[in-house]
Amino acid sequence: MKQKYAVIILFALISVSGITSFSSYQATERMITEDMKSALTKTLAEQKSDVISTDTIRVFNSFLTIEQLRGNAVLAVTTRQDGLRCEAKCSAATIFSVSDQRPASVLWAMALLWGLYCFWHYRKQVPLVAFGGLAYSEVDGRFYNTKGKQVKLTPMQQQLMEMFFRNESHHLTKAEICDTLWPKKDDANDTLYTLIRRLKPIIEEHSDLMIESDRGRAYELKIR
Repeated sequence: MKQKYAVIILFALISVSGITSFSSYQATERMITEDMKSALTKTLAEQKSDVISTDTIRVFNSFLTIEQLRGNAVLAVTTRQDGLRCEAKCSAATIFSVSDQRPASVLWAMALLWGLYCFWHYRKQVPLVAFGGLAYSEVDGRFYNTKGKQVKLTPMQQQLMEMFFRNESHHLTKAEICDTLWPKKDDANDTLYTLIRRLKPIIEEHSDLMIESDRGRAYELKIR
């Protein structure tokens, strides 16, 4: 797998886990808000007063249906335009602890394991072949010159160069090239000639290599 795809998967896992965690938090926040409002309404109705006392807090906690809120939710009196008003509040930490973070935790763990695997896997990768001032890297499937600058090639030029680099002698017959690059084309001689003609100056510009023709029957990548 190319490195860019591994990074895309990693960021996708991180994004999905973050969205899952936030969604669970929001759903729990709404549930807690409704539970606190209901408990507060029942508490005020029972004591028939907005004054907060020890008994108010005790009764309020008894009306809470979410057990984790008891002792963590607080009552406060706020000043509004229409006078004093009693409100129930809860900290973000309490909401987070009540929310179901198990799905998000699994996704976070998967992202962590995938990240560790990618680091271990790609750290071991080295260029497949270095020849004549040009190097091919299996990590990202690209060619680089001696300065570490990427040599930009078209898809067909890329495939042909990979064939040259994977061949120990760097020697390819016309039949090998045509059968690989244009398997369904009866006569690809002109297409191959055009491909070689356009690839030559690029290779010579970025390396000490040249593509030499062997009487039109084969091509060899060799050092100048």
